[in-house]
Amino acid sequence: MRRLLYLALVLLAACEAVPTVTPPGGQASGSPEAREAERATRQFVEVASTLEPVVESECRRLTSGLNCDFLIVVDDRMGDEPNAFQTLDRNGRPILAFNIPLIASVENADELAFVMGHESSHHILGHLARVEEDAAVGALIFSGIASMSGATAADVRSAEEFGASVGARTFSKEYELEADQLGTILTMMAGYDPVRGAEFFMRIPDPGDRFLGTHPPNSARIAIVRRTAAAYAATN
Repeated sequence: MRRLLYLALVLLAACEAVPTVTPPGGQASGSPEAREAERATRQFVEVASTLEPVVESECRRLTSGLNCDFLIVVDDRMGDEPNAFQTLDRNGRPILAFNIPLIASVENADELAFVMGHESSHHILGHLARVEEDAAVGALIFSGIASMSGATAADVRSAEEFGASVGARTFSKEYELEADQLGTILTMMAGYDPVRGAEFFMRIPDPGDRFLGTHPPNSARIAIVRRTAAAYAATN
């Protein structure tokens, strides 16, 4: 909880919120921006504190030997597009990072919980390691073909880099849908509505079904969330 309170202070500071004062009449004062920053902060802390123990428990149940001590952090840079991602620190601890534009853009706790469940699922499902393996295979294949064709050392290196990029993207859509599926279940286990949460996809650009795109069409993501939620509700 101390960690989450710290994140709340970071978020409020980054939004340049002024303290909210409650006068004798009971009506909170402060600018609309300050009140919105406070609302977003409280929602973030509430969702994170509710979802984190569920995610960590399921991580330990579904995996063996995987570090399931999630650290939830806030990226306080303001100029970027809304974004959330999962990564690892140098000791292999899973990091769930959310930037302020994303935290401010979600319309309700269900959307934030679904995004958080989705990102944590990437770690539980081992997607980072699988992407690295895919990239290594792609690099090996492309550089091998270039080498056998008599390409120069520079061209072989270029082929290796291109192959790594292609390899990393080959199964990325599948990994996103897998994370949507498990993320749906984690969201429901924490008491939130993933179908309502997946409405977040309706407000972001649709990547379509591009060849070697990194994300599947929004319609496919919403469909798998609805199917998974219905199946989970029917059996639990």
